Amino acid sequence: MADKSSAEMEACLLAHLNSGGEIPDSRSYASSLGVTHGELEDVIKSLSAFRIVESTDITKETWVLTEEAKGYVASGSPEAQLVAAIPPEGASKDLLKEKLGSIFDIGMKTAAKNKWIGFEKGNKDLVFRKVETIKDELQEQLKRLDSGEVLSDKVIDDLKRRKLIMKEKSIWYALKKGPQFVVKRKKLATDVTQEHLRSGDWKDLEFKDYNFGAQGQPIGIGYVQPLLEVREEIQNIFLQMGFTEMPTNNYVESSFWNFDALFQPQQHPARDSHDTFFLEAPAATKQLPEDYLEKVKEVHQCGGYGSKGYGYDWKRDEAEKNLLRTHTTAVSTRMLYKLAQEKPFAPKRYYSIDRVFRNEAVDRTHLAEFHQIEGLICDYGLTLGDLIGVLEDFFSSLGMSKLRFKPAYNPYTEPSMEIFSYHEGLKKWVEVGNSGMFRPEMLLPMGLPEGVNVIAWGLSLERPTMILYGIDNIRDLFGPKVDFNLIKSNPLCRLGL
Repeated sequence: MADKSSAEMEACLLAHLNSGGEIPDSRSYASSLGVTHGELEDVIKSLSAFRIVESTDITKETWVLTEEAKGYVASGSPEAQLVAAIPPEGASKDLLKEKLGSIFDIGMKTAAKNKWIGFEKGNKDLVFRKVETIKDELQEQLKRLDSGEVLSDKVIDDLKRRKLIMKEKSIWYALKKGPQFVVKRKKLATDVTQEHLRSGDWKDLEFKDYNFGAQGQPIGIGYVQPLLEVREEIQNIFLQMGFTEMPTNNYVESSFWNFDALFQPQQHPARDSHDTFFLEAPAATKQLPEDYLEKVKEVHQCGGYGSKGYGYDWKRDEAEKNLLRTHTTAVSTRMLYKLAQEKPFAPKRYYSIDRVFRNEAVDRTHLAEFHQIEGLICDYGLTLGDLIGVLEDFFSSLGMSKLRFKPAYNPYTEPSMEIFSYHEGLKKWVEVGNSGMFRPEMLLPMGLPEGVNVIAWGLSLERPTMILYGIDNIRDLFGPKVDFNLIKSNPLCRLGL
């Protein structure tokens, strides 16, 4: 029978119900029309939606053949194909494997089990037939199952074990007239056109009901990346705490401001190319404050301000090397030096949030390029207790109330502390930052007054964002592997913020 359109199927179905009353099995009816059940199903659903017909679901689980089994129905079981491929004089395993491909192993195993094949004495590689004819029971079983025949539980278990059949849920319908039944459905209008008005047939039109529960088209809007959302929130926290933002527009920095001014020795491992990206052009800078540079050189070589220094030969060439800044503390150093030149001294609170670069192996918690948050307070008489109090205020504003502090070592802070926060996604304590009090060997050469202390802390922007959003892989947050659906589906209210 030629293919029928939806309108033709609908007309046939309504005429059948009008004359016969009911259709007990939509599958059989689809076969009588010469169409697939899926094609008829679309018509049934449309008529049911308008209550023209009433449909009752009939559900049944049946065994169906896998793609592998369908191949065996067409070509025979692996064991039958193996026997058919063996000539009267026998054949080598390599030749049979080349002919049969992936089914060779299972064919050999089953054919040997059925005693259809044997091996030459002293030559296990030569396979010969032990029977002239065989009965391919597997192929027959698959054909019977495919035709709808019910097989024994033992046969079903064998076919399941060989993964040749699988359960499939089939749904069909029993149909009868609905409360709005008509022999021919009238097409409902959705709008009044000029033609309707001119002809006057608008008076007889039936309009489609409005679906007030339907969702409208999604509005195309922009979305804020999670890092930018948390960055803005952190900026607001700093501003509420009375901090002033530092200028961080220089990604390229000299080793002097990045390391030497921080009382970090020139032989420190962090200054190695394995950890830092050095520039090839321009490779060095000559614009350094000479008086300050001499004081930094002196405190490195000989000490001062109550310190013995490092006692090594400080080299200006090392200090002049340009690099991609490894931390925004290089900016803090510049700002503190500038503050020391202002008289009289006035206490300050500074913060910065910007990119830094480190030659690190990329994994689920580390990137070679990331964002660093830094805050510092410069005033008389500051202590470690002040630092801990400020950190608890700062991180609690971020929603991270579970904090731990661990003693640590930094070349430019003493005492120093690592900051840990509990990550609900990873279910463990994660290091989120570092903190400490800047050493006198760093502050006093700048010209800051005696008794002025600086408490400071730094952390990556990515770590708290991961904690707040429950993300356990930094590459899902920043870089080419970011899923845009993650950005679009961000909640308006995040954890803790």
